[in-house]
Amino acid sequence: MIWIEFILCAVGITTAGYYLSKYGDVIAEKTGLGRAWIGAILIAGVTSLPELASGVSAVVWLDAPNLAAGAVLGSCLFNLMLIAVMDLAYQPGRVLANAQDVHILSGGLGVLLLGLVAMGVLIGPGLNGFGALGISFLSIVLVVLYAIGGKMIAGLEKERVAQVLEQEAKQLDYAHVSARKAYAVFILSSAGVILLGIWLASIGDRLSAATGLSSSFVGNLFLAMSTSLPEIAASLAAIRLGAIDLAIGNVLGSNLFNVLLLAVYDLADGRANFWASL
Repeated sequence: MIWIEFILCAVGITTAGYYLSKYGDVIAEKTGLGRAWIGAILIAGVTSLPELASGVSAVVWLDAPNLAAGAVLGSCLFNLMLIAVMDLAYQPGRVLANAQDVHILSGGLGVLLLGLVAMGVLIGPGLNGFGALGISFLSIVLVVLYAIGGKMIAGLEKERVAQVLEQEAKQLDYAHVSARKAYAVFILSSAGVILLGIWLASIGDRLSAATGLSSSFVGNLFLAMSTSLPEIAASLAAIRLGAIDLAIGNVLGSNLFNVLLLAVYDLADGRANFWASL
């Protein structure tokens, strides 16, 4: 029965991710913000909501920090594997050969943040008690670096995104879709992703108990695959449109956001010992 729940939840997240991408595109057209900004900022953030919802619920309600951390780190691995899948789906040539150099910055920032996370796991007990307002010093560093790196990436991509990605994206006509409907479906889809993420955390915890596997293993394997489904839908859709940089940016941007979620989990834990418990 638990496997049926898992499949239903995964299908639900995939469906919600599809509608997020579709009506996010409608909002881009209605508001004039552009598909590049919506895809790189709004969609990338919203498609990471399953990790946020499942991780916070795992930490706060299930007292399973390893399940939350495993889902985040496993999702980062799964997202990088998604680049290989996109390479297979992109028939004209190699997908990375057609990507812009600006992704080196986001990829390098991801390496730095993940390196700090690995350090935090290794010396977690030593970090216990160091911090402020219930959040550890390492989490504060992750937030600061994410903010600085995000500003640098935004500065480098500002002109290029407007010129390149808008030219690559397929021009769709949503004149028949009202702005009210677009906002309503987008909000409902976001709420669906959050609720399904909470359900997914509960399923992962029960899977861990039923199979006898560790919480970190279940988090890395099952939760990572399921919570990455919105990224899969959005990235493959971008590949079909020929928007290579939009797809790669979504993957790398989602990884950066995922690492930032560990700081959120630390704050949600409320005892300044999230890293010490990993």
